[in-house]
Amino acid sequence: MIKILFVCHGNICRSPMAEFVFCDMIQKKGLSDQFHIASAATSSEELGNPVHYGTVNKLRTVGINTAGKYAVQLKRKDYKEYDYILGMDYRNIRNIDRIIGSDPEQKVHMLLEYSDKPRDIADPWYTGDFDRTYDDIVEGCEGFLNYLISKGKVYLR
Repeated sequence: MIKILFVCHGNICRSPMAEFVFCDMIQKKGLSDQFHIASAATSSEELGNPVHYGTVNKLRTVGINTAGKYAVQLKRKDYKEYDYILGMDYRNIRNIDRIIGSDPEQKVHMLLEYSDKPRDIADPWYTGDFDRTYDDIVEGCEGFLNYLISKGKVYLR
């Protein structure tokens, strides 16, 4: 089982969007049994809060439900529990490194490192552009899944 943790600043916009988009993507391909997927925050600002209404509304338009998700914080022990820890921007990566201490197994990456155009995913909390964030997250999730398939880590049926 491949364990993936998506991480952003507050765990109410980008990282839950990535969590639910990736879950939907692998479910539609019949691969759900090969993954454990979650998301977390680097900050404590939003702990216990539900997914931001902008993310909820955007995902609803593509048939994805976020019910039951509440913000949680990344913990040092998560490094041992997950195979991939995927941040949304360089600030997230810096804060992930601060929380986990070190990354000797090279588990920490930016999600869009797996795309043809590596870059930060803009935070819609500030931009208000949940459509652009969604498009970037889909691009990253597709690239990441293709990476896992190309490395033989995912078994297609």
